[in-house]
Amino acid sequence: MSRERVLTDAQWERIAPLMPSTDGVKSRPFRDHRQVVEGVIYRFRSGIAWRDLPAAFGPWQTAWKRHHRFSVDGTWDKIHARLLAQADAVGDINWMVSVDATINRAHQHATNAARLEQPAGDSRAARAARAAARTGG
Repeated sequence: MSRERVLTDAQWERIAPLMPSTDGVKSRPFRDHRQVVEGVIYRFRSGIAWRDLPAAFGPWQTAWKRHHRFSVDGTWDKIHARLLAQADAVGDINWMVSVDATINRAHQHATNAARLEQPAGDSRAARAARAAARTGG
């Protein structure tokens, strides 16, 4: 696999039909979807900034704009749903999930239990002193 080709032809054939089309639109046609999508994938795999995207993937602005557009219009969601359905149909996905309570902690304020409200700084000794003052002892 070369640095510029991050998807195999078989992988691209699975997602190519889900890409938006500019047929019938009177504007400049999209840059090659594969080049831009591979640029987006490369950027997320390597963790680089958009501006550091290699020139082989086209202008970084195009990759950023297309990524943003596909995020807003649901293209990425459609691709994810289709690939997930295909993998599930073949049996490539194991849906078993294990949650370990030792690492799944909830903050005390996340509970639904009612708490007895006490004024801030109300210690046991302060309550005992007030009780003694009321009883005269």
